[in-house]
Amino acid sequence: MADHVDDLIDYEEEEDETLQPAVAADAAAADSSAAAGGAAAGESAEGADADKADGKNKGSYVGVHSTSFRDFLMRPELMRAIVDCGFEHPSEVQQETIPATINGNDVLCQAKSGLGKTAVFVLATLNNIRPVAGAVSAIVLCHTRELAYQIKNEYTRFSKYLPEIKTEVFYGGVPIKQNQDILNDKDKCPNIIVGTPGRILALVRERTLRLSNVGSFVIDECDKVLEAIDMRRDVQEIFKATPHNKQVMMFSATLSKEIQPVCKKFMQNPREIYVDDEAKLTLHGLQQYYVTLPEANKNRKLSDILDSLEFNQVVIFVKSVQRAKLLDKLLNSCNFSSTCIHSGIPQAERIEIYKQFKNFQKRIMVATDIFGRGIDVERVNIVVNYDISEDADAYLHRVGRAGRFGTKGLAITFVATDEDKKVLESVQERFEVNITELPATIDSKTYMTA
Repeated sequence: MADHVDDLIDYEEEEDETLQPAVAADAAAADSSAAAGGAAAGESAEGADADKADGKNKGSYVGVHSTSFRDFLMRPELMRAIVDCGFEHPSEVQQETIPATINGNDVLCQAKSGLGKTAVFVLATLNNIRPVAGAVSAIVLCHTRELAYQIKNEYTRFSKYLPEIKTEVFYGGVPIKQNQDILNDKDKCPNIIVGTPGRILALVRERTLRLSNVGSFVIDECDKVLEAIDMRRDVQEIFKATPHNKQVMMFSATLSKEIQPVCKKFMQNPREIYVDDEAKLTLHGLQQYYVTLPEANKNRKLSDILDSLEFNQVVIFVKSVQRAKLLDKLLNSCNFSSTCIHSGIPQAERIEIYKQFKNFQKRIMVATDIFGRGIDVERVNIVVNYDISEDADAYLHRVGRAGRFGTKGLAITFVATDEDKKVLESVQERFEVNITELPATIDSKTYMTA
């Protein structure tokens, strides 16, 4: 296949957008109070009957801590790592899904952002894997390099007492020879590979990556991975290189009725775990507001918001690479110490920017939609849609960066055009949420987790 396969992993982003003139350079710096907070363990839940004839689980969830991670009877080494992370009770999606994954069932799971779907397949694969030196036993695919890097870090965190299990992350933007050298060294060859479809397929086609021993096949953000025909073909070719008998797990916060049959074609009698209805996809602790204003007033309003609101960390979403660059430059000129991430930044630099933000070295991030899915930074409690998303699904993924794992959060959307209004109306209709106009003052206790 041509070299363009690696390009499939990034969102398309326009370069020709421009920002309105800058706000005055004497804008005050953002409030420096930074209450760092770790991710809570989340609410556990009583699920609906798991033995329904159609294999689907669509019952309401009950927020009662009736289950602990110990009830799942996982490997002692995993339990030690879970305790070290400070987790005791599983979230609702974890309580429903972990037993099925540990039992080896194929699983198709849709649940709201920020409730630990990644931990489900990380714990399941680590619990079930019996590593063989020099053999790959699990493949995890996702659509962006940043998400792949984050998932790999989750494997590192939970496998700290399983040193015999090796994990690597492979994606485009780095020399493929580095990946080949790792795979060809029996002592370094990973048992679990996290990666993007383009790079994984290139390694499979070169026969450097052999998948004959794979027992777990995972796709995170499966709707985004499988919706584009080119990327779906890459996934299918990788899938065909694995054994027929294996466990397949797919996860996403948004899973349309059109993409569900596509996902199930990869599976055998999957356990389907969905939220009751789309209204439950929004986060309970997340406050959502909008501001109606002309395009020319966005910069001044953003400055006012950053000046007046307390926050730990903020993510500001824009619609193009060029607008991300200009807004980041503007904020820094106004003494707001921000950073910026988009597909135009070299891969190694993007990973470093992500690590700095994750480690709380920067408090403001300007981002395109490349940062809108799956990325987990637990201190983010405000999301600003400087440019509204293209549709309701993208909106949900964006605002899900705040209020993760049961914490509080605040989402503010700028509405400048009639098209913006239509998107906001579609969000409210689909998710049955009432998004009101931003009030003059907001009590920080309502969106800041103590």
